[in-house]
Amino acid sequence: MTIGEFARASRLSAKALRRYDDLGLLTPARVDAHSGYRYYAGAQVERARLVAWLRRIGMPLAEVRDVCALHGTDPGAAARAVRAYWARVEAETAARRDLAASLVDRLGGPTDMTTMNARPYGLLTAALSERGRVRASNQDRAHAGPRLLAVADGYGEAGERAATAALAEIEALLPAPERPGDLLNALEEGIRRADTAVGAAAPGSGTTLTAGVWTGDRLALAHVGDARAYLLRDGVLRCLTRDHTVVQERVEAGELDPAEAVAHPDRALLLRALDGADGGPVPDLGLYEGRPGDRWLLCTDGLSAVVPEAEVHGVLAAGSVPDDTVRALVALAEGRGGPDNVSCVVADVVIADS
Repeated sequence: MTIGEFARASRLSAKALRRYDDLGLLTPARVDAHSGYRYYAGAQVERARLVAWLRRIGMPLAEVRDVCALHGTDPGAAARAVRAYWARVEAETAARRDLAASLVDRLGGPTDMTTMNARPYGLLTAALSERGRVRASNQDRAHAGPRLLAVADGYGEAGERAATAALAEIEALLPAPERPGDLLNALEEGIRRADTAVGAAAPGSGTTLTAGVWTGDRLALAHVGDARAYLLRDGVLRCLTRDHTVVQERVEAGELDPAEAVAHPDRALLLRALDGADGGPVPDLGLYEGRPGDRWLLCTDGLSAVVPEAEVHGVLAAGSVPDDTVRALVALAEGRGGPDNVSCVVADVVIADS
């Protein structure tokens, strides 16, 4: 089939087919050595249509490649991957819905876009930060309280001062506004102040920062860098943050396989951090509903880059109290050599006064 015929059969444009060929996602059956013209086999139509469907639901190219590979060997695993992707989309949509409802409320209009909890819930929290087995000092900082959860991963000669300064500015947010929109605005402003404070306290150094403020039924989250925030709900662990790294950007562009990214030499090269540079970073902001039984995890890459997510999931799902859980997570990282500082914050959502 010519590329034009294949494009019509697969419902993909010729431009898309050329891009997918360049990415190794949909390679032609034959390419003319002289003209460079692409020819496809009829048997490739099913894979091409799968690619088209996955792209239509918004799946990133790197995940499309994974699903297509699984489809050929384990269709059940491919279906689970699509289900997991769509669960993330629905969660992100719910977060945007909450923000929209907050905006409607702020403007003075009635809203039935989301059901507000009738009573606030509390958090049982614990934090642990350790040097690891290789680093000479600990440049991480962590905070776990009834309203604020935060981890910061400093770097450079004064990384510990950078992380400390950033956390101090976020702690200064308390008591934080109750209205979700106001709270997210305050978090964004707190990130700006933290960036300025880092520049003053630790010039030439910097830090990542992932921080959540608990409202009683929602967690307002601000994120800069490659620390992570996770939510364990009903036995399913979901990462809420996106790594602001060169490697992650290449993965999302389909230029790098996720398996290659794990051991890539540039995996810690940050695109966003708090360092006092002109302009400052733009944080990712989110608002997430909390329910009794939920468990939140914030951690630096001393855990997430060292311990497979399945093992982290196992420890979180074991049901131990937060103090024991953070110790078990740090032990996992140290058991794999502890190549970096490691910090964890665990928070369980509980019925208040229970």
